[in-house]
Amino acid sequence: MAETITTELVKILFQKLSDEAFKRIARAQGIHNELKELKTTLSRIQDLLNDASQKEVTHKSVKSWLNALQHLAYDIDDVLDDLATEDMHRKLTLESRAIICSKVRKLIPSCCTNFSLTHRLSPKLDSINRELENLEKQKTDLGLLKIDEKPRNTSRRSETSLPERHVVGREVEKEQLLKKLLGDDGSSQDNFSVLPIVGMGGVGKTTLARLLYNDTKVQRHFEPKAWVCVSDDFDIFKITDAILQDVTKENNKFKDLNQLQKALTEQFKDKRFLLVVDDVWSENYGDWENLVRPFLSCAPGSRIIMTTRKEHLLKQIGFHNVDRLKSLSNEDALRLFAVHALGVDNFDSHTTLKPQGEGIVKKCGRLPLALKAIGRLLRTKTDREDWDDVLNSEIWDVEIGNATENGKDVENSDKIVPALRISYHELSADLKQLFAYCSLFPKDFLFDKEELVSLWMAEGFLNPSKSPERLGREYFEILLSRSFFQHAPNDESLFIMHDLMNDLATFVAGEFFLRFDNHMETKPEALVKYRHMSFTREEYVGYQKFEAFKGAKSLRTFLAVSLGWGGYYLSSKILDDLLPKLTLLRVLSLSRFEISEVPEFIGTLKHLRYLNLSGTNIKELPENVGNLYNLQTLIVSKCRGLTKLPKSFLNLKRLRHLDIRHTPLEKLPFGIGELESLQTLTKIIIEGDDGFAINELKGLTNLHGEVSIEGLHKVQSAKHAREANLSLKKITGLELQWVDVFDGSRMDTLEEEVLNELKPNSDTLKTLSVVSYGGTQISNWVGDRSFHELVDVSIRGCKKCTSLPPFGLLPSLKRLQIQGMDEVKIIGLELTGNDVNAFCSLEVLRFEDMSGWEGWSTKNEGSAAVLLK
Repeated sequence: MAETITTELVKILFQKLSDEAFKRIARAQGIHNELKELKTTLSRIQDLLNDASQKEVTHKSVKSWLNALQHLAYDIDDVLDDLATEDMHRKLTLESRAIICSKVRKLIPSCCTNFSLTHRLSPKLDSINRELENLEKQKTDLGLLKIDEKPRNTSRRSETSLPERHVVGREVEKEQLLKKLLGDDGSSQDNFSVLPIVGMGGVGKTTLARLLYNDTKVQRHFEPKAWVCVSDDFDIFKITDAILQDVTKENNKFKDLNQLQKALTEQFKDKRFLLVVDDVWSENYGDWENLVRPFLSCAPGSRIIMTTRKEHLLKQIGFHNVDRLKSLSNEDALRLFAVHALGVDNFDSHTTLKPQGEGIVKKCGRLPLALKAIGRLLRTKTDREDWDDVLNSEIWDVEIGNATENGKDVENSDKIVPALRISYHELSADLKQLFAYCSLFPKDFLFDKEELVSLWMAEGFLNPSKSPERLGREYFEILLSRSFFQHAPNDESLFIMHDLMNDLATFVAGEFFLRFDNHMETKPEALVKYRHMSFTREEYVGYQKFEAFKGAKSLRTFLAVSLGWGGYYLSSKILDDLLPKLTLLRVLSLSRFEISEVPEFIGTLKHLRYLNLSGTNIKELPENVGNLYNLQTLIVSKCRGLTKLPKSFLNLKRLRHLDIRHTPLEKLPFGIGELESLQTLTKIIIEGDDGFAINELKGLTNLHGEVSIEGLHKVQSAKHAREANLSLKKITGLELQWVDVFDGSRMDTLEEEVLNELKPNSDTLKTLSVVSYGGTQISNWVGDRSFHELVDVSIRGCKKCTSLPPFGLLPSLKRLQIQGMDEVKIIGLELTGNDVNAFCSLEVLRFEDMSGWEGWSTKNEGSAAVLLK
C-alpha cells in the first residue's frame, strides 16, 4: 500500500500537536485554540491521503495538491519548532539567572529575549489554516475520497516459469546454483532447503530462477515442480492454492486453509519437489513458517528457490551471509543490449554504433532490465545521432520527469526503470522521505552511514520518542538491503548509490530537494520553493552563484559536498550577506572551506541541528554558539587552529555528537560531563585539579563509538578511573594515551591500577591503542579472549613494559602493531597464551623500534610455528 512523503510529514505534525508538553507550551503562548483548529482541519485532510497517494502518479492536479500540502506541512513544522525553541530558551534563561545571573544573560541576544511569539505567530497560523481549508475544499474537484486501504500492486503476477527468449550471461551463476540445487548441501534440518537469489530490482533474479527451473537436469531430478509469484501480498491461502493448482493442474475449491494445506501435503508427501517462490517481499517469519508446513513430509533433497530483494526474512531462516546477484559483466551486458537494440548479439554489422552502445551499457550500470528497456527504445533507430541523443541526455530524468506530459513519455518511463520505481513505491512514507533526501548527493558520492543518520535526524525525519540514531541505522540497513544503497567498491565502510538510484531519488525529490550546480537557472522565483539544497564544492565558490537564494527563506539545508579532495574557497559575502537571511536552517555544512572566522550570526540560527565546520581554519567559535539550543551534531574535526570551545557550551543540552578528532583543543569546556544527551565525544582531555576529571564520564551514559582519552597521567586515583564506567559504554574504538615523557615523575603502580580500571566493553570494542603507558605490566584484560570483536591493536611507546599480553588469544585479531617497547628483551609463549590455535585471524604483525629486543623464546615448535607463520 503506497504512501506519499506528505503522509509522513502530516503524521509527524500530529505527533507533535498531540504531545501534552507541547499543548502546555501552546497554552502558555496563548495560541492553543489556533493549533487545535489547525489539527482538526489537518485531520480531515489526512483522511484523503490514501486516495491521493494512488492518484498522484496519473493525475497531475493531485500531485500539485499534495505538493501544496507538503509545503504547508513544512510551514506548520517551522511554527511548532519556534514554540518549542522559545520554551527551551525560557527554561535556560531561568536557570542562568539562578546560577550565574547576568553573566550568561549577556550571552543571550535580544533577538531571542525581547519578543512575543503570540503576535508574530498568530497571523501566520491564521494564514496556514485558511490555506488548509482551501485545500480541503478542492477534494470534490479532484475526486478525493476517504478510503481505508488501497488495492495491492499485482503487476508481478504476470511473471511465469516459461523460459525467456533471449538470455545472455549468468553461466557461472547458473552452474554454481545448479550444484547446490542438485547436490546434498546439508544446510537444513528439514527434508527441504531454501536456495536464495537476492539482488536489486532489475538485476535478473527471476531470469536466473527460470534458467534453473527449466534446466534439463533439474526437470529430471525433481517431481513435482511448481512456480508461484508472491509479490507484496503475502496471502498464504492464495499462495498455497496457486502451488496446488500448478502441481495438480486442477482448479479445486477449498473453503479454508487447513483443507488446502492437507491437500498440498498429500501431493508433496515422500516426493522430491522443486518450488520457485518468486519476488518475496514479506519479512514476517511467522508467515513463512505457516507457508512451508505442507512441505515437511517431502522427500529429502527437495528445494525452494526464493527470489527476493530483501535479506531480513532470509536471516531469520538462517542465512547470515547471502551472496547478492551482481550486474552483468561488461561483455555480457553489451551482448544483451545488442540483442534488444539490433536483433543480434554483437555490433559486427554496426561498428559505428558500438562506442555509443558501450556508453549506454555503462550508464545502465549493466542492469539487464534497464538494458532491455533502452535497447527496445532504440530497436528501430540505427542512426548514430539517435544513439548519441540517448547517450548524452539525462534520459532517466527526462523520461520520468515528463511522465505526466504525454502518453509516449508515460509509456517509455514505465519501461526504463520499472523495477526501481516499484521498489521505491513499496517503501513506507518515512523510508521514501529518507531516500528522497539522498538526492542531495551527486552521482558517485561516497557517504558515511553515521553521518547520513545525523543528517536525517537533524531534518526531523527520525522519531525522537525512540533512539533516533538506532532508528536511523535500522532504516539505513533496510535501504541497503533493498539495494537503494550499495557498499563502496573499494571501501566497505562507505556507501554509494547506483546512478539509476540517484536518478530515481532526484525524480522523487520533486520541488523540495535541490542539488544545485553551475548549469542551473538561478532566478529567485525558481529557487524560493526549495526546502533542502546541496552544492558541490569548487575551488572558488563565488557569491554570484548563490545570490538568488536570498529569497529562499524557507531553506532548511545548506549542504556542501564534494567528490574529491583539495582546498576550497568560499566568498565572504555568502557568510555575511546570504546565510544570515536563511533563518530556518536545520543543517549547515561548510566543511573543508578555507574559512578562518565563524560569523556572529551563527548564534541566531535557533533551528540549527547540524553544524559541520570540519577541515576549516577557524581559531574559535563565537560565544553565542551556546544559543543553538536545538543543536544535535557539531563537527569541528581537523580544525588545526581551534584550541578552545566557548564557555557557553553548557547550554547545548540537546547536543548528541561532538567530533573533535585531530583538532588541537587544550581542554574540554566546563560542564561537558553534564550534557546527558551526548553520545559521541571523540576526544577526552584529562586535566588537573580544576579541569575535566575522568570520573565525569560517568554522567555520559550513552557514550559510544570511537573515543581517544588523552592526559591519563593526570588521573589522580584508580577510583576515578573506575567511576568512568567504560565497560558499560558501547565504545568501538578506544585510544588510551599518557604523556610521552619518562623522567622519573611517573607513578607506574598508579598507572597500572588506572589501566586495570579502564577496561572497555568486550562485546563492542573493535580497535584498541595504548600509547606512552608508564607501567611495567599491561593489564590482563588487554589480551583477554572475551574481546571477540577486537580486530586491531596497537601498543606504542610503552617504554617501561617488560612483557606482552597474550594477544594470540584474541579470536578476531587481524592487525597487531608493537612499537617502542624498550624494556622487552625476550618474546615468548606469553604472546600466544600458550595456545596452538593462537592468532587464528592475524593478517599483519608489525614490530618497530624495539631497541632492547634480543630474541624469541618458545618451548615447543607448535607455538613457535603459529607465532611466526
